[in-house]
Amino acid sequence: MSFDYDLFVIGGGSGGVRAARVAAATGAKVALAEESRMGGTCVIRGCVPKKLMVFASGYREIFNDARGYGWDVKNGELDWPAFRTKLESELDRLEGVYQKLLEGSGVTWFGQRATLSDPHEVELADGTRISAKHILVATGGWPFVPDMPGCESVITSNDIFHLDQLPDTMLIVGGGYIASEFACILNGLGVKVTQFYRGAQILRGFDDEARGLVAEKMQENGIHLRTGTNVIEMADRGADGTWVKATDGSHDTYDRVMYATGRKPNTEGLGLEALGVELGRNGEVKVDAYSQTAVPSIYAIGDVTDRVNLTPVAIREGMAFVETVFKGNPTAPDHDLIPSAVFTQPELGTIGLTEEAARDLEPIEVYCTSFKAMQQAFAGRDDRVLMKLIVSQATRRVLGCHIVAPQAGEMIQLAGIAVKMGATKEDFDRTVAVHPTMAEELVTMKSPLRTG
Repeated sequence: MSFDYDLFVIGGGSGGVRAARVAAATGAKVALAEESRMGGTCVIRGCVPKKLMVFASGYREIFNDARGYGWDVKNGELDWPAFRTKLESELDRLEGVYQKLLEGSGVTWFGQRATLSDPHEVELADGTRISAKHILVATGGWPFVPDMPGCESVITSNDIFHLDQLPDTMLIVGGGYIASEFACILNGLGVKVTQFYRGAQILRGFDDEARGLVAEKMQENGIHLRTGTNVIEMADRGADGTWVKATDGSHDTYDRVMYATGRKPNTEGLGLEALGVELGRNGEVKVDAYSQTAVPSIYAIGDVTDRVNLTPVAIREGMAFVETVFKGNPTAPDHDLIPSAVFTQPELGTIGLTEEAARDLEPIEVYCTSFKAMQQAFAGRDDRVLMKLIVSQATRRVLGCHIVAPQAGEMIQLAGIAVKMGATKEDFDRTVAVHPTMAEELVTMKSPLRTG
């Protein structure tokens, strides 16, 4: 049977674009459709703009630290419109880069929505039908907002970058990394932030000691963090903001309310179920180890599968898909021991098992130190950092590494190599420390703080 294309990719995010380009490099005829902006969540409304906002929000403390080092520095005021304009220009530039990468790879791309009409056919928004031997769904996810009275005034992380002006007060609902990151960002930009989380502690799933230190510092920085609290009622009061009633009976009015209570895979209306593709309870595409759905010609990668929702993982899944389908080398993406970072203030870097999870599996040793970093301590700050290794008593392998510190993301990337390779505690001990650095503590902790 003859097809218009060997591969049709639905979704122009990092995973879809990488899969399209690498497949085209094998000589395959490839097309891609993206109904929004090329680059997807990470480039347009996620990692990239968020990290630029992290940088912007950090200057308040940098100004204060500079004075501690003897610089005659006065705090300025953030020109939000100027920053936003430059941010939008950078995103436009990156979107152009993605488009050029596709074109340079020989991939045909369509700037419109595509749905599936057959296991080997997609239909574009203009009615055009295109056949393909293989179809790859890479449509990502979208923020979820509970349907309740007053929700029409709620914003999500997608909207933060486009505000005409920063609000004086904001309520952020949620306790995951997106909610906590934006609480820190907006607080650093001068917004009075309140954060509600229905659980006992934010950043569920991360090491308890590490997330506890992050939460403590967030509160010291002025964020009104209220755990065990959720919204039960809201009312949009126009120019006066949004009135919110909490589960503890308290109520207040905020200029803006942002929900960061989870994301849902973008599968609605794609036509997947009608073709026999199985969806999970959250709408995620169910795939096997090789990203193949129940329909042999249809594959899915990235956040739409709700496996590990990280941009580098989506890229790895896309490359494994090409290895499997176009290079004849069956390759399952490796989802084990993935390093990650939460860009709160301070940052949290992590890889492997938490102390709690490791203790449930086998006897462990916990090596941990908390101290004031030289740079911040000299400037007069009381901030503490945390370095923590979880070690198997039986094999001596480092099962987990957790860092709470400035630039923790940079540190965990390198520590992650050692952990991924199966380094033992003695391998860490044999490594000479780089002095004076924060990270040297990872190789100088000689005695376990506790066992379990």
